[in-house]
Amino acid sequence: MSDSKRILVGIDGSEYSPSALRLAGRLSSALAAPLHVVTCLGFSDFYLPEHLPPGGDLDTAAELEAIARRNMEQAIDRAFGQERPEHLSAVVTVGSPAKVLVEESRDAQMLVVGRRGHGGLLGQLMGSVSAVCAAHAHCPVLVVGQDAEEDHGTKP
Repeated sequence: MSDSKRILVGIDGSEYSPSALRLAGRLSSALAAPLHVVTCLGFSDFYLPEHLPPGGDLDTAAELEAIARRNMEQAIDRAFGQERPEHLSAVVTVGSPAKVLVEESRDAQMLVVGRRGHGGLLGQLMGSVSAVCAAHAHCPVLVVGQDAEEDHGTKP
């Protein structure tokens, strides 16, 4: 599996993350490719109150990274439970999610992202990160909606 280009999946802890992870996991298995999960801490993430501890002020970037890592692990657990893909790696990076994912896509055979994350206008079909990735990634991009599994009968 070391010679195979990886399947890259960008997650943000939104309701779309487990669906994107599950689909990326199935692709990874079918293509005998490692699965690499990326969560990005962008500046807008610092201000999302649902990710902050109750009543807590964050003093360090390490605390923010720990929260992002915990959210990422929870999404991976929701997606796979005890049956995580064998060649799964996960990382939290600091930077603009779209920019990080486009750069990471250079050595991936596919990038998988959720259709919409935390921001955006109501009724928007695709979020800004997934739109930028679809337009600029260096590999094919699969944009996954939350209801993708229900539509195709692939719910675990």
